[in-house]
Amino acid sequence: MSAARSCRPPRALAGLFVWHLRSTGARQIPCQFVHLHHVASNRLITFQYFNFLKRMYVTQCNKDLSQRAKPKSDSIVSPFHELQQLDQEKKVVHKISSVSPVHQSWSEMSSRNELREMKPAAETEDSVIPVGAESKEDRQWKEMKLRLDDLPGILARLSKIKLTALVVSTTSAGFAMAPVPFELTCFLLASLGTGLASCAANSINQFFEVPFDSNMNRTKNRPLVRGQISPLLAVCFAASCGIPGIALLTLGVNPLTGALGAFNIFLYTCCYTPLKRMSIANTWVGAVVGAIPPIMGWTAATGSLDAGALLLGGILYSWQFPHFNALSWGLREDYSRGGYCMMSVTHPGLCRRVALRHCLALIGLSTVAPVLNITTWTFPVISLPINLYISYLGFQFYRDADRSSSRKLFFCSLWHLPMLLLVMFTCKKSVVEKEDKGSLPGGSHEMAMEIRLP
Repeated sequence: MSAARSCRPPRALAGLFVWHLRSTGARQIPCQFVHLHHVASNRLITFQYFNFLKRMYVTQCNKDLSQRAKPKSDSIVSPFHELQQLDQEKKVVHKISSVSPVHQSWSEMSSRNELREMKPAAETEDSVIPVGAESKEDRQWKEMKLRLDDLPGILARLSKIKLTALVVSTTSAGFAMAPVPFELTCFLLASLGTGLASCAANSINQFFEVPFDSNMNRTKNRPLVRGQISPLLAVCFAASCGIPGIALLTLGVNPLTGALGAFNIFLYTCCYTPLKRMSIANTWVGAVVGAIPPIMGWTAATGSLDAGALLLGGILYSWQFPHFNALSWGLREDYSRGGYCMMSVTHPGLCRRVALRHCLALIGLSTVAPVLNITTWTFPVISLPINLYISYLGFQFYRDADRSSSRKLFFCSLWHLPMLLLVMFTCKKSVVEKEDKGSLPGGSHEMAMEIRLP
């Protein structure tokens, strides 16, 4: 009876549930099921919430189950400890067990070979330690100390002493080609003033181009880039060279030569230097800078700007294009890394064409020299082979456009210019011939005046 009574309430509840379903209707069952699902998801405990409560209980009540930080790993073994272990391994390895006398010689030989192999290994490991230490010290910043013994070499590299020597030599050629008697004092003053002006211009150029020269392999070892000299000292050196140089040319030679020297410094530092990062026109401006020194030599000797001075400047102007274009062709990566806008980088076809054109222009300019009564007619004939040779190399550079052809053209330009100027000087018309030609009309005029006089 008790079992039957305990089963009645569930049956009664089942009957009530069936009656409720009949009263509400079967159509409302899906909607109510969805509503019950939303209520259960909002009010009942979900699986994620249960896991969250479990984790909270574990971390707060049972501290043994909480996460613990792993101990740090052992520090790296020092090299001295490694060497001690190596010595212990040596001792273990070199213990030779007792063997028969027949194999004793072989074991001794093997042990000796092992010793010979282990000694150089230990020596190399010992030598590695100071090398690593030196590399770390080299990477650290160091204060550069300027020594008085190193100062002349640093200033020579700051002023580009080789380029300055080339500028002075072209000035001397212009002075020697002038149709006037040679004066040693004026020649020395003109050469010294031009050299000082060139040193000042080159120093200011390096002062402006420090951040760009540091990116190029060709210029990364310059004094200002490496910090061997301070920028203030470089500017003071440029001022101490430029001001006396221009004053020497103006007062010691003539004002025209001094004005040309000052204009050349301005053109090189304020026009050519910034144009190198803006336009390929910098090559033409730089050619004008290189063409002014022989004109300064001519004006220093004559005091006037004649056609002969312009001819010498034209020869230097045309020579610079095959010289510099061939040089820049092998340094295209360097110039692009430094941010310089050069013909060889942005306009490679134009770079080759311009070099070939000016190689041919040297032949024409050499032919004009006797027409202007500067040299004899033997000069175009004698200079024709060297001009044809550089033109041939310029054509090869235009056709092949590789490093080999550019290198040949560059090295040819190094000896072509001094050879051409030397031949030009040997074929120069003497001052006596010019005076004789100029004195003929003057002499007849004096004779006529003498005849008219009673």
